[in-house]
Formats: sequence, C-alpha cells, structure tokens
Amino acid sequence: MGTSTTTTPAGRTAVAAAPAALPGPYLFWLAGTQAGLLGDAALHLALGWAAAAHGGGAAGLVLTAITLPRTALVLLGGAVADRFGARRVMLAGDAVMLAVTLALAAVSGGRGTPLWLLLSAAAVIGTVDAFYLPASGSMPRRLVGPGQLPRALALRQAGGQVAALLGAPLGGVLVAVGGLPGVALADAASFGVLLLVLLRVRVAEPEGLQPAGSGEAERGPARPGLLREAAAGVRLALRDPLLRAALLLTGVAAGALLPVVSLLAPLLARAHGWGAWSAGLLAGGQGAGVLAVAGLVSWRGALRRAGVGAAAGLCAASAGIAVLAWAADPVTATAGGVLAGAGSGLFACHLGPLVLGGAPATHLSRIQAVLTLVQSAALVLSTGLLGLLADAAGARWPTSLCALVTGAAGLAAWASTVLRRA
Repeated sequence: MGTSTTTTPAGRTAVAAAPAALPGPYLFWLAGTQAGLLGDAALHLALGWAAAAHGGGAAGLVLTAITLPRTALVLLGGAVADRFGARRVMLAGDAVMLAVTLALAAVSGGRGTPLWLLLSAAAVIGTVDAFYLPASGSMPRRLVGPGQLPRALALRQAGGQVAALLGAPLGGVLVAVGGLPGVALADAASFGVLLLVLLRVRVAEPEGLQPAGSGEAERGPARPGLLREAAAGVRLALRDPLLRAALLLTGVAAGALLPVVSLLAPLLARAHGWGAWSAGLLAGGQGAGVLAVAGLVSWRGALRRAGVGAAAGLCAASAGIAVLAWAADPVTATAGGVLAGAGSGLFACHLGPLVLGGAPATHLSRIQAVLTLVQSAALVLSTGLLGLLADAAGARWPTSLCALVTGAAGLAAWASTVLRRA
C-alpha cells in the first residue's frame, strides 16, 4: 500500500518510497483541532435553533453577531498572533471559550435561552474567532516542513470536511437530548481537550519571528502599533505578485463556489420539486467530493505545480456546477455536486500551500487574516447578489453564472505566469 515498484531497463526493480509520515506534533494538534471543530459545529446549530424560537429576525441577528466581529477584527487578530505567537493566542482563545461555554450552559440551564444570552454568546464567539482563526491557520507552517505542507493542509481540510458533515447531526442529537446546556457542555469539553493538546505541543517559531516577551523582542527597537502591523500584512499581500494573484483567485472562488451548496442547491431542489432530501443529497455529494480529493492529496501528495492544480480544480468545479444547474433529476444533480466538490477540493489543496508557503515567516498569521477577510467579504457580497438574481430569474441562471465565473477564474489562473510556475 505504501510503496510502488517499477522495473528499470536493466531488469532491476526499484522501490519508490511512500511520502514521509507527517510529524507527530502536527497530527496530535490536528486531532485536537478536529474535536474542537465538531463541538463548534454542534454549538452553532444549537444557537441557531434556540434563536429561531424568537423568530427569523432574531436568528439572523444572532448569526450576524458572530460574523460581524469576526470580519471587523480579523486583521487585528492576525497582527496579534504574529506579535505574541500563534500558540499563545490559541491558548488564550480556548481558555476564554471554555469559560464562556460553561457559563452558557449554567445560565441557559437556569434561565432558558433569552435573546440577550444568545447574542452575547455569539458576539464572544465571533470576537474570539477573529483572533483564533489567523493563529490556527498558520500552525501547519509552524509544525511541518515546506515539502510536507500540501499534504498537511489537505489532511486538515479532510478533517474539517468530516467535522462539517458530522457536526450538524451531532448537534441535532445533543439538542434533542440535552438542549442548549447539553451542547454547551459538550463544546466546553472540546475546548478542554484543545487546551491540553496545546499545552503539550511545542511550536518552534519560524526564523525571523520573535514573539513579544522574548529577550530579543524586549531588547530590540520599539515596534509599531498593532494596527500598523495589520496594515503591513495587507500591503504585503497586495505587493507580492504570487500572494496577490492567489488571494484574488481565492476571493473569486469563494464568491462563486461557496454559495452553490449553501444557497443555490436548495433553491434548485425546491424549483424542481425534489424535496428537502435531495438538497441534503446535493450537499452530501459536494462534501464527499471534497473529502475524497483531500484524502488523496494527504495520502499521496499534491501536484508539483500547485498553480496548475488550482486551475484544474476550478475548471472541474465549473463543469460540476454546470451539470448541477441543468440537471433534470436528483441523481444527475448529485453527480454534478460530487464533481464540483472534487474540483473545489483540488483547488483548495493546491492554493492553500501557495498562500501559506509564500508568506514570510514574520507575517504568517497576518496573511491568513487577509485570506479570511477576502473569503468572507466575497461570500457576503455574492450571496446577496445571487439571491436577488434567483428571485428575479430562477435558480438555474445564477447557478450557471457561478459555473461561468468559476471556469473563467480557472482559465485565468492557467494563463497567469506567476501562478502557473508556482
């Protein structure tokens, strides 16, 4: 399984070794991270369910209370992680969330789920995410070597996809059994696991990065303010040709790919009269496609030219979205969803290492913050516009537009010299 054999012209057999195993500390951290993702997915579902009891407007307000601080503070969060160290920021974030989830369980168990409690919890989650996500996104670069980065990121993506697929059903079961207090306690347990994992994992900061508190940082010249350091991360992303191209491509892909499953697939299913089960089938097919490609890349490794792999992924995703848009039955539509998921997985598995590997060691978390901001902004803008277009012309045409934009982005990536040679 782990090796392959080839025969040379001289008749001798050469053995090709399998890729080296990923470092133990990274796998240990990743296992803890997946536990946290499962707990978070369950809690998000429970918060949405509890908020829905107060009406649709209240549910939307709770979701906004998560996304707004996350988007507004993420650049500052990246600067904080680069200055003080990603591990320190993650330890602080997990400690805060452990306390918050325990408090949420206690208060909701005694007083129910008033709207002020849900909004307060959502605001804290969004704020912690703004600092935690850039730090967590930089960890693979801090724990694995450059040659193993594509496989490490692919394995992380596969784990995240599994957590997304299992988190919502798990949350539903926990809500049915223990309500919001039970889900909050389960999420608190996941944060406890993460704290223990991070206390065991030692992160060797990349060369050139001295977190605040080290002797070198204290004896060095005065550092600029955090807002200036956050702005420096944005300037670097705009100035570096590879990072600029990769982030632009990420924004286009986020705006055209992500709304297909979350927004357009359910609208298509309703328009065809297929029922809610078909919408779930489409989402499952897309997730299966992502998981299959991410698992393959984590096992065998990525293509040598990451830019070519990202372009090919977008072109494959474009074809899958087109099939989904014009499918006449749920089976064909699901096949399109699988192809779209496989393409998006191929894109992410190759572009992610380009962004993380192309960032200077001193700006790892800040570049991850810019990446998060680009994805979030593109998704917010495109989701609203695609929803309006679906109301005016039906779901098929905005889905076809997503296929067209994704294919054009893939061709543009193929034509880009800086991406093709990456």
